[in-house]
Amino acid sequence: MTGTKVAVVTGGASGIGLACAERLARDGAAVAVHDLDGEAAEAAAAKIRADGGTAHAAQVDVADRASIDRAVEITRAELGPVAILVTSAGREGFHPFLSIKAETWEHILAVNLTGTFHCCQSVVPDMVEAGWGRIVTISSSSAQGGQPLMTHYVASKAGVIGFTKALALELGPKGITVNTIPPGFVDTPMLRKSDSKGLLGEGIEAHEQRTPVRRVGRPDDIAAACAFLVSEEAGYITGQVIGVNGGRNT
Repeated sequence: MTGTKVAVVTGGASGIGLACAERLARDGAAVAVHDLDGEAAEAAAAKIRADGGTAHAAQVDVADRASIDRAVEITRAELGPVAILVTSAGREGFHPFLSIKAETWEHILAVNLTGTFHCCQSVVPDMVEAGWGRIVTISSSSAQGGQPLMTHYVASKAGVIGFTKALALELGPKGITVNTIPPGFVDTPMLRKSDSKGLLGEGIEAHEQRTPVRRVGRPDDIAAACAFLVSEEAGYITGQVIGVNGGRNT
């Protein structure tokens, strides 16, 4: 595929999603920042434009298929067919297993897993028509090792990993690669919020000491891996789980 590629980044207004959106824009993609917070999405897109990139914003609830389809139609109209998708939108949850209500369980899965399905299904027709596409799902290292108080979150992210592997096999013959990045302990607003509530056990510094590279991950670390996976050079990589976690999971 030649020319400027259009990238949709969900959850693109903050944290890992924002870092991915900014990195892809610097690499020359036209970026659609999709986020539940419409004002934050527009601020992120405005910053990308101010830095010389091409971007637009859309308010999106990834648990609502109609919302996704509307945003994708706007993206097609403003930027063109979608060639790259990064699914970073997500919800976390910390609850003892026996206190998880069915509606909480369903909401976490609706955003993290079903939302990933909806986003992929909405944009893949563009990739099939072009004979080229790149999808990077953002899962979680907790899906690899488990995490207490997060059975709903872990189940949803483990589902994303399985979904990614299956979709990669189906779309590979069509020129589309599908990979997942399960981030480790990454310094994001979501992480800081959890830490302020005392949900990270001994705290961030203790986690740093348990990380072989002795630091917390940065959103840019995830964005760098994402940038490679959506590149032309990564065309022979699909169905893979690319851990970016400082060595916490190997």
